Amino acid sequence: MAEIDKLFNILIEKNGSDLHLEEGQKPKIRVNGTLIPTTCDVLTNERMTTLLSQIAEPDDWKYFESHGDLDFAYIFGKDSRFRANYFRHFFGLGAVFRLIPSKIRTLDQLELPQCVKEFPKWRSGLVLVTGPTGSGKSTTLAAIIDYINDNFHKKIITIEEPVEFTHNNKSCLITHREVGKDTVSFAAGLRTAIKSDVNIILVGEMRDRETIELALTASEMGILVFGTLHTNSAAKTIDRIIDSFGSNQKNQIRNILANNLKAIIAQQLLPSVDQSRRYAAYEILIRTTALGNIIQSGESIRLNNEIQMNKAKGMILMDDSLMDLLNAGKVSKEAAYLKAINKSKFS
Repeated sequence: MAEIDKLFNILIEKNGSDLHLEEGQKPKIRVNGTLIPTTCDVLTNERMTTLLSQIAEPDDWKYFESHGDLDFAYIFGKDSRFRANYFRHFFGLGAVFRLIPSKIRTLDQLELPQCVKEFPKWRSGLVLVTGPTGSGKSTTLAAIIDYINDNFHKKIITIEEPVEFTHNNKSCLITHREVGKDTVSFAAGLRTAIKSDVNIILVGEMRDRETIELALTASEMGILVFGTLHTNSAAKTIDRIIDSFGSNQKNQIRNILANNLKAIIAQQLLPSVDQSRRYAAYEILIRTTALGNIIQSGESIRLNNEIQMNKAKGMILMDDSLMDLLNAGKVSKEAAYLKAINKSKFS
């Protein structure tokens, strides 16, 4: 048993989501969005080196020593996995471990709108799940893939760094590929996936222009692509994609996005009033006949009206979702204000 496993047990016992280790600090855990110090001793360089090196593969540890960054998945016992991120900082070594739930929660358990169950019926296109780090993007995507695995017969390839949720083959054939081990990059993994008679590709992170461009290409070629970005609204997501390209490519990307974007789910997590759990607020955009024209014209501000006009289809603005949570007494006014896009509605 690795020494760090004791800290993982504390995290699980406290129902936390993340374990933070930094040299010169006590270990801390995040519970319902709040970072809480443990009663453990301050971490020395010797202690950090022991804790981190014990669970890293020898080659991975050598890579971390020479590069100062490392991402991998760690299997803890029979039922738990962690996404590990090692890093160097000004005062020494650091690491963050995100607990990956052993059981994939369903779309219904996540209380996602029923319209999301329509997404897998699309034969091609781009679906984006967006939000800040720790907002539950991976959990949402895992629930969608699990729903497809239960109800459709598809070939699915996931490209992640590292692989988080693992899916057993049920009705689908699912292949997991890990960046750094099974493929050198997201872009390289996408190039291979496009050629492999695949129906659905999940891209764990669309972090650079090449990956975004290949994801768009795949969606044009008749593949349904799910991806993530760190944006908090539909309008900002579209702008972020287009702004990733130079001025000589923007019009071409607008055209591709206008023809192939099928949906955006932007999400954020808020603590409940009693701090016992967290609730998700969503902004949902689904393709309409007007969406292509809005993207091509560059008038992202019109998206808000388009979403409001199509509430019956399941669309909702982030601020309206926050207001629903506030009116239901699930979250506080302060929590909603902090996450709001138009803060004047909550002041």
